Amino acid sequence: MIEVLRLGHRISRDKRISTHVALVARAFGASKLYYTGQKDSDYEKSVSDVVKDFGGDFNIEYVKSWKELFKGKTVVHLTMYGLDYREEISKVKGDILIVVGGEKVEWEVYTKVDFNLAVTNQPHSEVGALAVFLDHLTHSNYKKFDGKIKIKPSAKGKEFF
Repeated sequence: MIEVLRLGHRISRDKRISTHVALVARAFGASKLYYTGQKDSDYEKSVSDVVKDFGGDFNIEYVKSWKELFKGKTVVHLTMYGLDYREEISKVKGDILIVVGGEKVEWEVYTKVDFNLAVTNQPHSEVGALAVFLDHLTHSNYKKFDGKIKIKPSAKGKEFF
């Protein structure tokens, strides 16, 4: 099981980036996204609508505190300050919770996780880091989706089944 925790969602600033975190989490194999910060019903509906249209078993849930989520899971914090994920990813096993930040991440997160990993030690997007990490973690073995909308791969244009 792979889940993702988005820290510090702010309605006024993070709507698009938080949505992209959820979309990447779903598309690359996670089953659930938790988020902290401000509760956002529009955000939850937007993600749920994608699941309804495109299929899959993916849920989104607001939590006030992240601390209880860490129990019984291998927790990976994606941060540009972390160790090279390529050297550590083979150690990431079991039920996995991947933490991605929003606003400034509390120091306590760094100390409570099992791994602080970086896809690069340069400033970058949490969306990009999550996609790269999940791709390697799942060995590009993505879930199959059976939704109302199915995309037919096409060299040119947009086609649906």
